[in-house]
Amino acid sequence: MTSGFGKLDERQRDLVASWLPGAEIVRDLSWGLVGTTVLEVVHGGERYVVKAGDGLDRQLAREVRAHGEWVAVWSVRGRAPGLVWADAGAKVLVTRFLPGVLVEGTGHEFRAGTYRQAGELLAVFHGQFSTVDEDFEARTRARALWWLDQPHRIDADSLARLREVIAGWPASSSVVVVPTHGDWQPRNWVVEDGVVGVIDFGRADLRPALTDFARLSAQQFRGRPELEVAFFEGYGERPGDSGAWGRHCVREAIGTAVWAHQVGDEGFERQGLRMIAEALEM
Repeated sequence: MTSGFGKLDERQRDLVASWLPGAEIVRDLSWGLVGTTVLEVVHGGERYVVKAGDGLDRQLAREVRAHGEWVAVWSVRGRAPGLVWADAGAKVLVTRFLPGVLVEGTGHEFRAGTYRQAGELLAVFHGQFSTVDEDFEARTRARALWWLDQPHRIDADSLARLREVIAGWPASSSVVVVPTHGDWQPRNWVVEDGVVGVIDFGRADLRPALTDFARLSAQQFRGRPELEVAFFEGYGERPGDSGAWGRHCVREAIGTAVWAHQVGDEGFERQGLRMIAEALEM
């Protein structure tokens, strides 16, 4: 196995060597902001992706669960990578490589057809299962307050207003949750011959369906109503109500600003601070 696998720990390297003996690295696709290693490799003439988490990783288990329970509705249609091997305890998995170029940063990012397909894909994902979460509101309320207790650069006035807003949220409420991608935006879509596919399930979880709309609303939909129209032409009727949407926008804004500050992503942090200002105006 080539030396590029040195980012993996010994147990992870041993597992990959047993699954893909002699595999060669084609590209290192890791972001570098968090301790997740993503490698495109070749073995036996086939292309695969190896993903491995470090000791602080909390995403590989989510990704393994997503592939085991939900991703098949896309992968059987060639719209998502199929899982080949995984060891959640070792925080490592192997999927087949999904061909295509990332939508983000290409001409596809602002084409209505891309968003119509993205809406259609998400509707299928959300529609495969639902259940009721009795603790969602209480849990996410506590999580928002936890984020505010972490190091950040939210100004004092906004911080006080956020705490006041959160204090007025329902302490408990039954919420319908569905499988969600958790990071639904063009950096996790690929396109091949005009067909959109989906990658990266490290944030997948059961949540209200509307939570998958937040990142598009804060980014690509801004000033481009035609993209939002196309998306919901594909998806169908927007779920949820204005109160639930407002609470999620606040949670998303806080999490974005604080997480980005922690990892040193200043551009994303500025976006999070802007999202906070806009959420407080809703």
